[in-house]
Order: sequence, then C-alpha cells, then structure tokens
Amino acid sequence: MRTSSGKRLMRSLWMTWEKAFGLFSRLRSAHTSRHGVCKLLVTKYRGACFQCQDGTWIHDGDWVGELHLDNEMVVELLRDGDSDRAALILARAARDALAQISSALETRPELTRVKALIGVTLLHRGLIHGLGFELRRIRSRTFGHLTTAYLRLLLSVLHPEGRRRLGRRRERLVPMMLIHTRSTLRRRFAPSRSVSSQAR
Repeated sequence: MRTSSGKRLMRSLWMTWEKAFGLFSRLRSAHTSRHGVCKLLVTKYRGACFQCQDGTWIHDGDWVGELHLDNEMVVELLRDGDSDRAALILARAARDALAQISSALETRPELTRVKALIGVTLLHRGLIHGLGFELRRIRSRTFGHLTTAYLRLLLSVLHPEGRRRLGRRRERLVPMMLIHTRSTLRRRFAPSRSVSSQAR
C-alpha cells in the first residue's frame, strides 16, 4: 500500500511539530533519554494521588518517567503500510524499549528517584498486550477530551489506515493511562525474565 503525497506531507508537517514539542518537553523535564522506540522524560507528577495495583502510591510532586513513543521511528516502522505487520513490529520494539528502561532505572543515578513510568495511549487494546502495564482511566474530563483529540489526530496521520481506522473504531479509541511501577517493571523485564519470555 503506497502512501499518498498528501499523507506524506501531513507526516512531514507533524514531524516538524514533534521536534518543536520535543524541545519544549526537554525544558520542562529534569532528564530525558531515548530507549529504542520510546523516549523517557523525568518530571514531577501533577494530579490526584492514587495507589497502583502493587501497592505503590503516586502523590502529587513525586518523580515519574513520562513514556512517549518516538513518532519519527514509528513512521519508519509503518512505512510499508501493512498495519498488521507494523503492529507486530511496534509491539516488539516497545518490549525491547521497556527492557532497556528497566535496566536504566537500576543502573543510572539520574533515574533513581523515578517511582513509576506513566504514559497515555489509545492503543491499549492491542499494542501493550503482554507488556504488563496497569491501565487506569483518565480522571480529568478536560484533559481526557484534549488527549483524545490529540491522539486521534496523531493516529490518523501516522497509522497506515489513517481515517478509515478512526471511522471503524472511533468508539473504542478512548485514551487510557499506562503505569509500570519500578517493582512491576523489574519483575516483568529483569534480564533473566526477558530471556525466559523470549524463549517461549
């Protein structure tokens, strides 16, 4: 499936915006790093406190790692237009990235204060399968609406099926918060665990 010139132009414009947003993100974070297909921004959590499934509490002001997909790399992965194959490749890339982050949390001093990884996605029904994330609904209605609009636009630009995918599954594309605490990430992606998982 070839990508139309209009789609390529939209992706090019989006990548320009991504670079500008990336500069702003680095300014508001204490530390940023790349791990494969993911970018990690160390920042303070702002919002209502909540308890994770493993008992870890996240309070306003706690240090967390914001998890973002590197959309430039995502575009490269989706280039051939085969959505099923691209989803499989992206899921594997996300697994590798989380294993890298798990290792970095244990070895890099600038990440010792991070209590959890937090991300937001529309693709919680497929992409994160098998990655061990805890899912939580976004409490803020305003933030939820803004996030939905942004992520749906992003999906229409980056996904091989673009607007067709949105039209078919719009009611299912609801943003969810993804969470991995330090301990759940360690249990899921410790080197011995990762090796045994790949052997299955």
